[in-house]
Amino acid sequence: MEHSKQDPEILLAALEAGKLLLENGAEIFRVEDTIYRICRHFGLTSASVFVLSNGIFLTSGDEEEKEVHFAKVLLIPVNRANLGRVAEVNQLSRQIENGDYTLEQIRRELKRIQHMPEFPEKMQIAAAGISGACFSYLFGGGWREALCTIGIGILLYFYLLKLGKPHFSKIVCNIVGSAWVTFLSILCHRLLPETHLESMLIGGIIIMVPGVAFTNAIRDMADGDYISGSVRMLDAILVFFCIAMGVGFMMAIYNGVTGGVLL
Repeated sequence: MEHSKQDPEILLAALEAGKLLLENGAEIFRVEDTIYRICRHFGLTSASVFVLSNGIFLTSGDEEEKEVHFAKVLLIPVNRANLGRVAEVNQLSRQIENGDYTLEQIRRELKRIQHMPEFPEKMQIAAAGISGACFSYLFGGGWREALCTIGIGILLYFYLLKLGKPHFSKIVCNIVGSAWVTFLSILCHRLLPETHLESMLIGGIIIMVPGVAFTNAIRDMADGDYISGSVRMLDAILVFFCIAMGVGFMMAIYNGVTGGVLL
């Protein structure tokens, strides 16, 4: 394959697509597949990509691999999942294969996806309350527990958006957040003794559980990406451990103050 002046632009566009996928929670195989799809469409068969949970290594040379024309390493911080952006990039790669986009149009589309607005904060907070109430009901709670968990979920997500994630490290954010949920659940249980503490606690805590990261870790390891899968699994386990610490710490304080058994 003859090297052309357009090749770096193609590779940078493919790299940007991979970056969008990886930083928004996509699996490793999806990132690699998307980059290869874009490169193959434009005739870059010598492109080689290696993806980790927080980095992409992309190179391209001649067919004999005697000379490297392009090499770039991109560090991507672990971010929260945005599956809407993942779906958009995934669809774009398929349309590129069909010949629906030029290189300039691809760059514009990637920029549009990069700046896709998040859901409004009020909607996220309301959704946290409703989802917490649903999980509380699924785990044996009644309408009283569900109503309490709506408030717990709203207050938890307000803390995460306004105080926890902007100002605390991930470890501190999860410990304090789970302790906050436990405190609110105990408070509701003390005010309404007929309620079940465990269902309110589960409904609030499950909002913090990194389900996407845990699932992707298993999928990565199933696909043979053991390094990335292990890193993502370790990250998810760390969150689980921090949640357990926060719950245990608040329960210990409560038992120490009241001198009674909580559950």
